Amino acid sequence: MPAAPGTDPGSLPVALTIAGSDSGGGAGIQADLKTFHAFGVFGASAVTAITAQNTLGVTAVHPVPAEVVRAQIDAVAADLHPRALKTGMLGTSELVETVAEAIAAHQLSACVMDPVMVAASGHRLLAPDAEATLARRLVPLAALVTPNLHEAGLLTGQEVASLAAMKAAARQLVGMGAGAALVKGGHLPSGEAADVFWDGSEERIWCRPRIATRHVHGTGCTLSAAVAAGLARGTRLAEAVDAAIDFVARAIASAPGLGSGGGPINHFAGARTNGV
Repeated sequence: MPAAPGTDPGSLPVALTIAGSDSGGGAGIQADLKTFHAFGVFGASAVTAITAQNTLGVTAVHPVPAEVVRAQIDAVAADLHPRALKTGMLGTSELVETVAEAIAAHQLSACVMDPVMVAASGHRLLAPDAEATLARRLVPLAALVTPNLHEAGLLTGQEVASLAAMKAAARQLVGMGAGAALVKGGHLPSGEAADVFWDGSEERIWCRPRIATRHVHGTGCTLSAAVAAGLARGTRLAEAVDAAIDFVARAIASAPGLGSGGGPINHFAGARTNGV
């Protein structure tokens, strides 16, 4: 666990998450706030949707009106001045537009975009007509985009099922306007697990054995939140990504085994002391 920032009220970094609520506590807003805390960052939130879900899946989704989401972002930005933010579940094209407009209006930087499109259970979390809006409006505002293989394929229009395809997708996403891309390959057909980072000049690849477990709920949310936390603390992007990948790997390895289905990872894993 990193040392806490100083006692000066202005010294505690703030990060904002714009995402959906997970009633099961393993993903979404709940996972993001737990991750911010683990990295010594004060977490603020703008809730975009209320979901009814547990480790067995999503049973209901209630979108929050776009004007209410915008009001939440405005309130946080005007008073708490987040140093970084992440976006997660946005749901509709209207909401993507609303969030993009708010980010631009408040000149919010260090945005980590997790393009949440489909839940692991198969429940669609982004309307099909919103995919193009996400690519057109939000990708160019992102310091980092963090798609999994399926999401990278939807954003780029290309199948992404190999390490070579992941490298190509990362480059394409940067070409679409993202500051950098991290294509997550936790479920490559080859059986390996790899993540590919590209920022226009530097490529980094993390390869590791795949952990045989069903308890991986919230990994994408947690990883993007951990990167945002690192950026809020002033860490260079590539190093923030490295610390986030390390945190998620340890959180999976020490998952508490909750629930009868795909359980949450361990947000008590703690950020490493020599990183962010």
